[in-house]
Amino acid sequence: MRRRVISFIVLSVALLIVLIELFPIMVVIVNGFKRDIDIWSKNPFYFKPTLRSYQLIFTHREFPRSLRNSLVVASLSALVSVSLGSMAAYGLSRFNFKFNDALIFILLMVRMIPQISLAVPFYMIFRSVGLNDTVLGLSLAHISFNLPYVVALLLPFFSSIPREYEEAAKVDGCKTFQIFLKIFFPLASAGIVVAAVFAFLMSWNEFIYALVLTGTRAKTAPIVVNAFLGQYAPLWGQLSAAGTIMLLPVFAVTLSLQRYIIRGLSAGGIKG
Repeated sequence: MRRRVISFIVLSVALLIVLIELFPIMVVIVNGFKRDIDIWSKNPFYFKPTLRSYQLIFTHREFPRSLRNSLVVASLSALVSVSLGSMAAYGLSRFNFKFNDALIFILLMVRMIPQISLAVPFYMIFRSVGLNDTVLGLSLAHISFNLPYVVALLLPFFSSIPREYEEAAKVDGCKTFQIFLKIFFPLASAGIVVAAVFAFLMSWNEFIYALVLTGTRAKTAPIVVNAFLGQYAPLWGQLSAAGTIMLLPVFAVTLSLQRYIIRGLSAGGIKG
């Protein structure tokens, strides 16, 4: 009886948390189909659905291009961060360097530096080499904060793989990179997927670097959506429609990879 009560309480709390998390998402989705005047109506359930807000944002001169920029930057930064980060995590977990702990500490410290503290130096460097207001430059800036996160996330996964696999592969004549690519990479696939998803989402939602390092050509979606706040009054319908569209890649990535994400999180890749 006591176990049932505890289970009911835990389930109720979990359901309440889910509802709290889903409520603002549902509000944004519904408001995207309302006129601005209906959004602030006393009866939020009585309105005539319209696609006007979606028509306005897709005919906006910057929003479609900013979505494409966001997808390219997020995909590129996630791909490079996971590729380099997985090799770095493998090396730090399997080889005893003299300053191994110091390197890990430095990586974590770099990740903790506020982005606004690095935005201006990045701007000056990129401007001097012609990478300011480019997708490549913004991707490099995103890699700078994604890479330490990926390394820290994957270290426990590679450290938990028994050394017997590595020793057996060496007996069979495998080189170090072959051992990483053919044995460790597949065994840590769940953690690598989690790292890739988190890197993609952090880059997709990033605002500070995109605000400072882009002008007109490389603007990402968060910067253009911010412009919908308007000079005098927010364009609530367009903001909601744009927010809904920005949710689609997030839902697509998480739902399509949920099996790997759940397995990776439960495997202990993320520590509190």
